[in-house]
Amino acid sequence: MRRWSTRFLQVVTVFVGIGVAALLLWEPHVEGRNAHATLAQIYLHDPFLAYVYVGSIPLFVALYEAFRILGWLGSPQGAFSDRAVRAARMIRICATVTIGLIVVGGVILMFVGDERRPAAFMCLLATLAFLVIGASAAAFERLLERGVELKAQTD
Repeated sequence: MRRWSTRFLQVVTVFVGIGVAALLLWEPHVEGRNAHATLAQIYLHDPFLAYVYVGSIPLFVALYEAFRILGWLGSPQGAFSDRAVRAARMIRICATVTIGLIVVGGVILMFVGDERRPAAFMCLLATLAFLVIGASAAAFERLLERGVELKAQTD
């Protein structure tokens, strides 16, 4: 049963990554000012869009690390290991970096963008989501560290 649930969570992680990538590629085409623009106009004349794409890299790194952790949790020898602790730490770091990038993007939109209130609301929602992810990763990291310590004591 445990192996099936970790495989299911790995599939969910992959679908989340695909969904985020699809949203990143689809949304600029339906945005108000880009609704009737060509691909060159959308992707070459908007430096903030490039910032968003570069800023999404930590999210994909965190998804990859979550996929790896779930694979190790499915195996009996890898559940409590140093590599799982490092992966959880990487997820926490990626969440922190993403929060910083969201705050910087929000500040940019406050001074440059036309829609300040929706930008502030979206930044707040994304920041809260990544705060939850970072706090969960930190708690999971501490749990894995305790498991590694207990495993070392019993060996």
